[in-house]
Amino acid sequence: MTDVKLNSWDILVVCLYFVMVLATGLFSMCRSNRGTVSGYFLAGRFMFWLPVGASVFASNIGSEHFIGLAGSGAAAGIGVGAFEINALIILQFTGWIFLPVFLASRVCTLPEFMSKRFGGQRIRTFLAVLSLILYIFTKISVNLYSGAVFIQQALKWNLYLSVFLILLMTSICTVSGGLAAVIYTDTLQFFIMLIGAGIVAARAFVEVGGYQALQFKYMQAVPSIMKENVTCGLPKENSLQMLRAINDPELPWLGFVLGQTPASVWYWCADQMMVQRLLAAKSLSHAQGATIFAGFMKVFPLFFIVLPGMISRVLFTDQVACVTAEECYKYCENDVGCSNIAYPLLVLELMPSGLRGLMMAVMLAALMSDLTSIFNSASTLFTIDIWPQVRKKASVKELMIVGRSFVIFMVAVSIAWIPVIQNMQSGQLFIYIQAVSANLAPPVASVYVCAILWKRMNENVCVELFGA
Repeated sequence: MTDVKLNSWDILVVCLYFVMVLATGLFSMCRSNRGTVSGYFLAGRFMFWLPVGASVFASNIGSEHFIGLAGSGAAAGIGVGAFEINALIILQFTGWIFLPVFLASRVCTLPEFMSKRFGGQRIRTFLAVLSLILYIFTKISVNLYSGAVFIQQALKWNLYLSVFLILLMTSICTVSGGLAAVIYTDTLQFFIMLIGAGIVAARAFVEVGGYQALQFKYMQAVPSIMKENVTCGLPKENSLQMLRAINDPELPWLGFVLGQTPASVWYWCADQMMVQRLLAAKSLSHAQGATIFAGFMKVFPLFFIVLPGMISRVLFTDQVACVTAEECYKYCENDVGCSNIAYPLLVLELMPSGLRGLMMAVMLAALMSDLTSIFNSASTLFTIDIWPQVRKKASVKELMIVGRSFVIFMVAVSIAWIPVIQNMQSGQLFIYIQAVSANLAPPVASVYVCAILWKRMNENVCVELFGA
């Protein structure tokens, strides 16, 4: 672990960040109507394209992106950037194919749309429960783990205390202000992330000598301690290729296109967390403008996260590209590998006093924007799609209380999952996320695609697609 710690100037910057977030949350509470289901869960449907698009991007770029994308860039090269380009394209499917139908149906949740589409409750309830399960395995767990990695590297704080304080701040923003608070704070965090990550990327490229130098030096970034007859510590020959040969064992272009696209369709077109922001837009044109804006911004992670991760391997080869379990545990307390510390190392070693605090704020912004979005969407699904099955005549006041209380429950579940996160994470966190999504998401994507595009689709066919 690095010996660089945040000093008083860095802590001051982090404190200023929290003040700005709280001020933004209070502002949103005054602006929004939080006393109704639509006001709390859909921000009153009055948002224009910029905050909606910024919230979509910020909700996607969580701390797991800074840790996972940079770590995969350090371990395997530029190929992981293909996930971002894929998302850019699928986002436009959301805006021009799915959103017109969702907005015309005037629903609060996507499972509610399925109930209107088919007239039954089985698929609605099943989709809501499955979405909550996916949130635990692909969103909450990885966000907590990736945030903990950065905090451990930067502050040497106790893991559980750090996560508890972050979750406390996140739940306050979500419970008090609803989706309006989430969107406004996401917009603030969007600009903080963009500025901070841009500064880190610029300093990293200056340090390595530019992109041409990175291409050469990355292929030479071999750790000094290697296992005998093992090549896992060597940069791969195709590390500088984004889409690779069809027989590539890690990222074949055909497998990526056919395998990743269904998971992307679920995430961008049929996931409550992402679509809920777009449903809050004041009109279809504003929602479509938000997808264009968010899609354009998806180009930046390649240059601001993936390439800096590759630079981190060049600058800190022995730490990031360690091979032996003993060396890896010495650097990051993980005997599987240390590629996940690529971005924190870059920040702590290259950034001067003050800017390290800014990047700490960036990581907190990424973590909180993702978690606020997850908690708000999970609360929406539970309140609108599951709770009415228990209490069919629940009042609006009761729904508001249930929605806020479920956020507290999600916080408790998140804390309980911390030990599991530490044991489940693999050497490349981002690949773990995609692997889980690829197994659970395709049935959900297929059901929504058929429901939108196939008029003769019915609930019995949905059950067959799920294999129930």
